Amino acid sequence: MEVSKGVEMLHLDFQGHIIHPTLLWDQEMAVLIDTGFPGQIEDLRAAMEKAGVPFDKLKVVILTHQDVDHIGSLPEILKERGIDIKVYAHELDKPYIQGEMPLIKDGHLENPPKGKVDETLIDGQELPFCGTIRVIHTPGHTPGHISLYLEHSKTLIAGDSMYSVDGILGGVHVPTTLDLNAARLSLEKYIDLDIASVVCYHGGLCHVNIKDQILALSQGI
Repeated sequence: MEVSKGVEMLHLDFQGHIIHPTLLWDQEMAVLIDTGFPGQIEDLRAAMEKAGVPFDKLKVVILTHQDVDHIGSLPEILKERGIDIKVYAHELDKPYIQGEMPLIKDGHLENPPKGKVDETLIDGQELPFCGTIRVIHTPGHTPGHISLYLEHSKTLIAGDSMYSVDGILGGVHVPTTLDLNAARLSLEKYIDLDIASVVCYHGGLCHVNIKDQILALSQGI
C-alpha cells in the first residue's frame, strides 16, 4: 500500500501472521525497514517488484529491533546483496542481531537468524536516505527499539512500539513488551511530531486523529 510518494507499506503473510515492513525509494536507492520472518526474501522481492522497485536497488536495511519477525530474512538479503547492503540498528540490539547474544524473546530458536550491523543509530540522528529519516529511540518493546520519522511525508514508522486494529492505534502490545513503563514513556516522544500517517508493523496503517490518539495512549486513557 502506498503511504506517500516513495513510501510503500508492504503486506507479507507468514503462516497467517500479517506483517508490514516499509520500503522507501528514490532515483538512487531503496531502503527496507525490517526484513520479515526467516525465509521471506522471495516475498520481499515480489512485494518490491509490485511497487516498481527492483531488488537490486536495495542498498540500506534499517532494523527497528531484534525480534525474529523483523530480522528473519536479513541473512538471506546479505547473502544475495553482499557488500552492496549497509545495515543499521540501535547499539543496544546490535549484539542480538549479530548472534553474539541469544535473542531476548526468541532465545529458544535452535538456529536464529544472524546478520551484521554496519552502523549503530542514536536518538535524534538523521539519515540522508530517500529524504531525511529521523531516528527515535523508543525502548520498551526491546532495549534498542527504534522508530523512524519521515519528515517530508509526515510518516511515523512505529515498528512494534504501537500496534493498530482496523486503522485505530492500539497502543503498547503488553504481552510482547519487556518494559511497559519505558514503552509508555516512549510514546510521549511522538506527541510533538507532525504526523499524517503511522505504519505499525502489526496492524498496518493509521491516518485518522493521530495526535489525539497518541496523546490519549501516552496518558494511559
